Amino acid sequence: MAADLDGPRLEPRAGGAARQLVVFLHGYGADGNDLIDVGRAWQEQLPQAAFVSPHAPEPCGAAPTGRQWFALTMREPGERWVGVNKAAPALERFLDAELKRRNLPASALALVGFSQGTMMALHVGLRRASAPLAIVGFSGMLVVPQDADPEKFAAEIRSRPPVLLVHGDRDDLIPVQALFHAMNGLASLEVPVEWHISAGIGHGIDQEGLRQGGEFLARRMAGTRSVVGS
Repeated sequence: MAADLDGPRLEPRAGGAARQLVVFLHGYGADGNDLIDVGRAWQEQLPQAAFVSPHAPEPCGAAPTGRQWFALTMREPGERWVGVNKAAPALERFLDAELKRRNLPASALALVGFSQGTMMALHVGLRRASAPLAIVGFSGMLVVPQDADPEKFAAEIRSRPPVLLVHGDRDDLIPVQALFHAMNGLASLEVPVEWHISAGIGHGIDQEGLRQGGEFLARRMAGTRSVVGS
């Protein structure tokens, strides 16, 4: 069993018990500190949300001070699929433990990923027994197995939360085409998906993408406040 995940946290800006939990999943070679500032930027929009940004479970081979959800050599065609499946159980345990610690239902969870973290957010979020509140994926992709059997792949999907995908059109690490592949894949699975392309942006998050992500979550949370925590 992998070591328990942990990382920086932010309490709700409004004070009191959290009504929602936003979990950030960082990219390859970063760590939980990389995205927690996004939580600070969103606190005013999401005043009743708690935020946590766990460090990925493995040290990163390509960035000695960073972490990785799974190894990437870019030489093995199926390594992303193997990687998301290997990393999923530890992340599942962390999500369940954080929700329990906050005394929140599974439906109060929002997942926000960047790059490799987006791969994890989509993989785990679509397979949870209870659908998350929402998933926001920056600069990532929907990971599918090589020569995927569409029916077999679809059978794995247990929940269909609303998804927002954001990508820079100048991304040379994960090209923007990955957004369109993910959109088509999610649509075929009947997962509701919205998208935004950041003009002139590479592998990163600009202010407009940040605004889009915060507003997307705020809309979802506004629609559940009468249920969550009631």
